[in-house]
Amino acid sequence: MPSKLSRREFLARTAASTAAAPAVSRAPVVFAAPQGSPNDRLARVQSGLLDAALGVPGVELVGVCDAYKGRVQRAIARSGGRARDYGDWKALLADKSVDAVIIGTPDHWHRVQAVEALRAGKHVYLEKPMTLTIEDGPEMIAAAKSSGRVLQIGSQGISSRTQETARDLIKAGKLGQVTMIRASYNRNTKSGAWLYPIPPDANEKTVDWTAFLGPAPRKPFSLERFFRWRCYWDYSGGIATDLFVHLLTTIHFLMDAKMPARVMALGQNYRYKETHEVPDTVNAALEYPEGFAVNLSSTFNNQAASESGFEVLGTEGSLVFRGGQMVLKPETAVEDNGWVVTSWPEALEKAYYADPKVLASERPDTWTPEMRKDTGKPAVEDGQRGHFAAAAAHLVNLSIRQRRPMEWNFTTGQPA
Repeated sequence: MPSKLSRREFLARTAASTAAAPAVSRAPVVFAAPQGSPNDRLARVQSGLLDAALGVPGVELVGVCDAYKGRVQRAIARSGGRARDYGDWKALLADKSVDAVIIGTPDHWHRVQAVEALRAGKHVYLEKPMTLTIEDGPEMIAAAKSSGRVLQIGSQGISSRTQETARDLIKAGKLGQVTMIRASYNRNTKSGAWLYPIPPDANEKTVDWTAFLGPAPRKPFSLERFFRWRCYWDYSGGIATDLFVHLLTTIHFLMDAKMPARVMALGQNYRYKETHEVPDTVNAALEYPEGFAVNLSSTFNNQAASESGFEVLGTEGSLVFRGGQMVLKPETAVEDNGWVVTSWPEALEKAYYADPKVLASERPDTWTPEMRKDTGKPAVEDGQRGHFAAAAAHLVNLSIRQRRPMEWNFTTGQPA
């Protein structure tokens, strides 16, 4: 398989195929069908995302690895019995007939497996977040560059046409000056808080605990840590890296931004004290050198008021994403200084209100053509973009754990 994927963008488009087709206002947006080659041979390290992989035309799923035998058996069955159980992920990478891998292992494995896969000449689709720590990112970016292979991070938001339309509107100045973005993810279920059900057949014989731990600190065998790994700092960054990273990826894409200059965050575990090391509630404020601020929030203790939200606020209008839709709302604020000008001489008051600029506002009907514009193929999140999104999320966690504001050094590419 050649290193350039001009005709087989299945790695880039897998993310798009997993996202629910959104709508811009009330106009539906249809994703372009991904194009693949009959020669694309795909293997999976950890057996999630199979529906997306199997749904890409021309892609053959040839192998799978997972530390839980039950998932391996199910993955092989869902491939029609064609996928092979490689057992060891290194054996999978050694197979020269495999063109690309999807890595969906816990976060603490991402750097090691992605770097090794790239060095083995495989294209890599890596589930978000890209990294467990900020320090992981540069090595992964360098490995992708030196290998000539594709490293794509799986954060589906920017793979939708809706996001491209939003970015075009912002760049065209349709929102005026954007100074604030507010976004949230809220849940109130056990699965939403990562307390997934544990398979009844899971035990020390069906779970390879050593393979799961890998580069993580040694711990006694634990089904909770294995199946609910997002609850623990050894394997995950919790809300910031699992949920906020989606929001940050979109924000960086929309605003053509790299990293926040300053981050301040608060996070506590108010409810899940017995099961979680990571917070169940997080609030974060981020300040970007491009001239806008971001407020991010998430709780696992309520979703009735608002399950999720994303708002881009500008001086001339707003973009509101909610319930699978993007709605553009023109700013209709009326400048009324009546309480001031009524104290002026009467002639000056009348002249003030006679000025058409005083009550001018943007006409909503001028927005419609832009809202309905087809912006083309989905965007791609490469290693550099994935690194910055994850690094911003890591700054949130560093602020929480160190109980202080964090700053980013744009020269060193590290926290200041």
